[in-house]
Amino acid sequence: MRTAVLGAGAVGSRAVRQLASTPSVDAVTVADADPGRTARCVAAIDDERVTARDGGDGWAAGADVGVLATPSGGHRAQAERLLERGTGVVSTSGDPDDVTALLALDAEARERRTSVVAGAAFAPGLSDLLAAHAATTFDAIDEVHVAKVGTGGPACARAHHRALRGGEVQDWRDGAWVRRRAGSGRELCWFPDPVGAADCYRAAVPDALLLVPAFPGVQRVTGRVGANRRDRLTSWLPMLRRPHPEGTTGAARVEVRGRRGTGRDTVVLGALDRPAVAAGAVAALAAVWQAEGRVLHHGAGGLASLVEPLPFLVELARRGVRAAVFEGAAHTL
Repeated sequence: MRTAVLGAGAVGSRAVRQLASTPSVDAVTVADADPGRTARCVAAIDDERVTARDGGDGWAAGADVGVLATPSGGHRAQAERLLERGTGVVSTSGDPDDVTALLALDAEARERRTSVVAGAAFAPGLSDLLAAHAATTFDAIDEVHVAKVGTGGPACARAHHRALRGGEVQDWRDGAWVRRRAGSGRELCWFPDPVGAADCYRAAVPDALLLVPAFPGVQRVTGRVGANRRDRLTSWLPMLRRPHPEGTTGAARVEVRGRRGTGRDTVVLGALDRPAVAAGAVAALAAVWQAEGRVLHHGAGGLASLVEPLPFLVELARRGVRAAVFEGAAHTL
């Protein structure tokens, strides 16, 4: 199995490390717009299977799967080049425009008998898997609500900042898209300790875009991000502080509501990790599963649509990324 990663930042470098630690991976090539960052990534891993390439069109030549771990924007153009070569695609972008454009490649991916995995990161990504796993415990689900706090590297922090900016975002309500204002809909959400409670708001996130196709008949899907007063007041301005180079502790919370027999119930799952670390593991494992033919079908979609959630979560746990279920107290899955 040969893999390639475009982007050697906080998420991409961890995806490379995860791929290099996978016995079935024969080669990992790394490319970045900054050659120095590529060289540092390769040197830090120090594995003969990991080699550097420039960021030109041939960065994924010969690869079975290409992982797009660059900042948001332009992921569709890169995905199209990969599909032309018959190469599978995994994208870590959490930008709604990127996700929409990648999902539009569904017909081409099916025709080429390969897959485009969109939003393969922490949230979206791990959060999609938690929703899909929770859904298996119901006879039918009608609501999924996702919230997250924390960011990965600098690109993730800037994307989080933009997501809160004024403008319209889309929620799925009563089986139709509804436009809402970013920064509205304040809700107090509880995350795994030590994060605890945090105010979360509507934002430009792609959770509904990825989850609605995965759960036919679902009536409500929402996505929120944690923000304090400073975050909301300064969302219109450039970031006032330099983002943390590696990101800090983050958390995701997924609430699924539905029917069991004649009754209704709610399941809440959560995850606590450094978002860049978890995102790198999710993206790498998505690439491995795609190369091994373990995706459920060809085409474009999120992880909730393309993989069996429990085996994927079990393998993530083996790699150190764990989830918990809230039942009065949190219990590890």
